[in-house]
Amino acid sequence: MTFPEWTKPGIYGALVGAIAVSILGFTWGGWTTSSSAQTMAQNLASEEVTSAMVPVCLDISATDPERAEKLAALQDLSGFGRRNAMLETGWATPPGSDAPDRDLAVACLAGLALDGS
Repeated sequence: MTFPEWTKPGIYGALVGAIAVSILGFTWGGWTTSSSAQTMAQNLASEEVTSAMVPVCLDISATDPERAEKLAALQDLSGFGRRNAMLETGWATPPGSDAPDRDLAVACLAGLALDGS
């Protein structure tokens, strides 16, 4: 069986075109794989849960009888020290959990606006 002489360049052109479309689609076209879409969805869900828990953290801090002392201790610190102190206050522990949440601690610190901003 004989093939027309354009068959070989046509097949190569189709392969190169398919590779080019794939590269452009994944880089500029917004295509994603299922695993990266799953990772993005989990990150978004985690961020939304954290932002939903900030009012609870602020409410716990408002009802704490030792609020003034704890806020003074937080005010004196910065960076990781402030976050770790927030974890120790217990305000960043979600209801029903035994351990404080680091992301919630950072978000709660931002909600407290200790720097006057």
